[in-house]
Amino acid sequence: MGFDIYPVDLGHRNVKEIKDLVKHTEENFLNINEEDFLNLTKSLLDDSRKSVNKLAISLLKYRESMEKEIKRVTNMYNFDKVYSKDRYVIGADEVGRGPLAGPIVAAAVVLDLNNTDTKDMILGLNDSKKLAAKKRQELSEIIKKKALSYKICLINNKEIDSKGIGWCNNQVLLESSEGIALKPSIVLSDGYKIKGISLPNKAVVKGDSKSASIACASILAKVYRDNIMIEYSNAYEGYGFHKNMGYGTEEHIKAIKSRGITSIHRMSFLKNI
Repeated sequence: MGFDIYPVDLGHRNVKEIKDLVKHTEENFLNINEEDFLNLTKSLLDDSRKSVNKLAISLLKYRESMEKEIKRVTNMYNFDKVYSKDRYVIGADEVGRGPLAGPIVAAAVVLDLNNTDTKDMILGLNDSKKLAAKKRQELSEIIKKKALSYKICLINNKEIDSKGIGWCNNQVLLESSEGIALKPSIVLSDGYKIKGISLPNKAVVKGDSKSASIACASILAKVYRDNIMIEYSNAYEGYGFHKNMGYGTEEHIKAIKSRGITSIHRMSFLKNI
């Protein structure tokens, strides 16, 4: 869309209209050229209304934060490019190793690292645990649309009990990574190497805050598992699965003692309860 909506004189607009214009500018920041942005900012500062002047300060702070975010995420994409060798990089991560109930889930993601346009980058990427639930859900949908390929795998509590969490943790990472059809130059996995993988593999300590691909995998796995636990919350009332996601919170442990064990609990994790 065009941005000829930016006037030099804002005097004919009320404060609400100007606030809407500023909001529109923030929401479309990546599509607005520098000249339009500077013209709007100058108009806000030149306005006789103090409330409008404050909007200029707010907008400039927003640009500063966005520039920092673009730089941060660009560094994450560049981290992956180091390993790409003009081919694909798979980022893999898991979630759900420690809960008392529910499955363990892993995701593997391939991003388009050859497209360096800022507009095509996925801003907001980070360790999924550092993101609010709403933001994770939004990013999950964006990742699915922009990723060249992704794969999500899970192992349920029964298999965790029978084979052990260590084996299951490795297996979901293995299955998700090898389930990607694109042949990668390397699989970047968060924290430790994947045993038995047939692909080149490098473990990245705190990878979900360094690698764009691993961060995407972290988010997909977290959102997928959280949604499963929310569904379980409806089936097993009183355990608070929609809040604790199966982790051993005080509420959860009290529910186990008063209501008993459900079919999704990991028996091997309940020995000390």
